[in-house]
Amino acid sequence: MSLRPYRDIIRKKTKEIKVGDVKIGGLNPISVQSMTNTITSDTFSTLKQIENLVNEGADLVRISCPDKDSTKALKEICKQSEVPIIADIHFHYKRALEAADNGAKCLRINPGNIGSKNKLSEVIKAAKNNDCSIRIGVNAGSLEKDILKKFREPCPESLVESALRNIELIEENNFNNIKISVKSSDVFLSIAAYRQLSKKTDYPLHLGITESGSFIPGSVKSSIGLGILLLDGIGDTLRVSLSDDPVKEIKIGNEILKSLNLRSRGVTIISCPSCARQGFDVIKTVKKLEDELSHIRTPITLSIIGCVVNGPGEAAQTEIGITGGGNGSSMLYLSGIQNKKIDNKDMISKIVSLVEKKEKEIKDK
Repeated sequence: MSLRPYRDIIRKKTKEIKVGDVKIGGLNPISVQSMTNTITSDTFSTLKQIENLVNEGADLVRISCPDKDSTKALKEICKQSEVPIIADIHFHYKRALEAADNGAKCLRINPGNIGSKNKLSEVIKAAKNNDCSIRIGVNAGSLEKDILKKFREPCPESLVESALRNIELIEENNFNNIKISVKSSDVFLSIAAYRQLSKKTDYPLHLGITESGSFIPGSVKSSIGLGILLLDGIGDTLRVSLSDDPVKEIKIGNEILKSLNLRSRGVTIISCPSCARQGFDVIKTVKKLEDELSHIRTPITLSIIGCVVNGPGEAAQTEIGITGGGNGSSMLYLSGIQNKKIDNKDMISKIVSLVEKKEKEIKDK
C-alpha cells in the first residue's frame, strides 16, 4: 500500500495491443509519441528528426504519407528507425496498403476521409498481413458528413458515434488490433468525448488535444486536457500537438506523465522561481543544468533552491539538493542529508558529476 495514497492514479485496464515491440494498453506504461514535420521522402532529414525524438524519449513516431514517394521512403525509414513507425494516412487508402507493406507498425486512418467499406477492408487486410495495428483517428474537424449533419456541429456525442461506428466496421473484418482517438482543439470537447468513449469501449485510447497551438498555449492546453483525463485513469498513449519543434512535444508529454507519477525518466529538477534572497542565479543555473543533464535517462531527483527558506525542506525530499547561502557558496545535500558547502562557481560541474555518478550507481545495482 502506498504511503501517499492521494498520489495514486487508478488506470482503467484496457485491451493490450502491440505497435511493433511497444505494448499499448493493459497496464503497460503510457507511451509518448510525436510526428515528424520533414518531407517524408527526404529520408535523411526524416531519420535525423526521428533520432532526435528518440533521444528525447519518444516511444513511437508518426510519419505523414501523403504520396507514393513518402510510402516508398518509408521502407528505408522503418528499417533504420529505433522505434516503431506509425503511418499517417488521409484520403488515399492505397498509401495505407503501401505503408503496411513497407514496414509501418501502425496505420493511423481518419474515418471521415478514408473512403468506402471496400477500401477500409483492403486496409485491414494489409494490416493483418503485415502484423500492423490501426488507430481510428476521429477528429472534430473532419467528421463524416452524415454524422455532422445529424449533430449539426462537433460535440462529444458526434465524436464517440464516429469512433463506435468505425470500431464496428473494423471488427466486422475480424480485426481488433486497434486503438482510438477522439481529438478536438477544444479542451472541454476533448475531455467529454474521451470520458464518454472510455465508458463504451475497452480498446486502448490515444490521447491528444489536436492543433493546440504554439509552444506556450499548446503546452498549457495539452497539460490541462491530458492531465484531467490521465487523473481519471484514461489514456494509454499520448501526443502533445504543438506548432513547434516536435522534440518539444516529447519533452512536454514526458513532463506531464512525470508530474502525475505515471512515468519516470531522466532528472526531475525542483527549483524555485528566484527572488532577492537567492544566493546564486537560480534561473541561469537551472537552464544550464537542463542542458547538461539532458543525456541522463535514469530517474533522479534534484532540487535547486536559491535560499534557506524552503531549500532544506526540498533537499530532504530529493536525492541531490542545493540550497543557496551566502559569501559565494551553497549547501549540498545528498539523499536529504546535509553534506558540505560548495563554491557557487563550481556548482554546475559538481552537480553534473554527482548526477552521473548516481546514475552509474543505480545501473550497477
